[in-house]
Amino acid sequence: MIISIASGKGGTGKTTVAVNLALSLSNVQLLDCDVEEPNSHIFLKPEIEAVKSAGTLMPKINHDLCDYCGKCAAACEYNAIVVLPTQVMVFSELCHGCGLCSVVCPRDAISEETREIGVVRKGKSGGNIELVYGLLNIGEIMAAPLINHVKEEINPEKMVIVDAPPGTACPVIAAISGSDYCILVTEPTPFGLYDLKLIVEVLKVLKIPSGVVINKAGIGDRKVYDYCKEEGLPILLEIPYDKKIAEYYSEGVPFVNAMPAWKNRFAGMIDGIRGDL
Repeated sequence: MIISIASGKGGTGKTTVAVNLALSLSNVQLLDCDVEEPNSHIFLKPEIEAVKSAGTLMPKINHDLCDYCGKCAAACEYNAIVVLPTQVMVFSELCHGCGLCSVVCPRDAISEETREIGVVRKGKSGGNIELVYGLLNIGEIMAAPLINHVKEEINPEKMVIVDAPPGTACPVIAAISGSDYCILVTEPTPFGLYDLKLIVEVLKVLKIPSGVVINKAGIGDRKVYDYCKEEGLPILLEIPYDKKIAEYYSEGVPFVNAMPAWKNRFAGMIDGIRGDL
């Protein structure tokens, strides 16, 4: 199975759930798709075995062939090309690498070249977990292409856990698409409820079944629970607002390693998900 971990906002505990879940299972692969700020490796401390450059395609203009007709600029939905009377300007940060400009060019003056946007790192932790994570280059504004490179490393022979970026924008869609199930991490606060509603609507469109993990349980009210009941969302697990868990987190220690009883709870959550599918 491919299990993605998502939420509508940052700071709810996606990485906490992803890392501790991975440590509670066997034959598992964890993909950290929060490529702008990956942090699963901080907790798992993997031995990195491979680092691969990741890129996206962008147009290259042959000025000997170009007659500055402007058809490429007119076709570009992202305004990544500007055609002047004697010059073509390409804004690489805006280019989505779709290749349409090269298709519409009547003089075959546009080819494509690869531009590096980041790296994909692969390693192993404890002999049990295969970790893959992307690291976006500073200044890059599009994370989705690098997320797609990370997901190319999915091992179908393993239980795959995808740690998605926060929010509901394009990077999240890229990360959770193709998942068999999505675990939504939230907290029992007004902010947690508001953003949970947003990601639930996204999953309805994508038709991905989901359930909820409530982190920091006990700090707020019952409105998140009421919403889950209304939407028919199963509450898979509650992680209490516990000072000891917070201390382990701040020290970079996954709490299932210090509190082994939680491994059975995380593993049992997957058994429950299998039963629902």
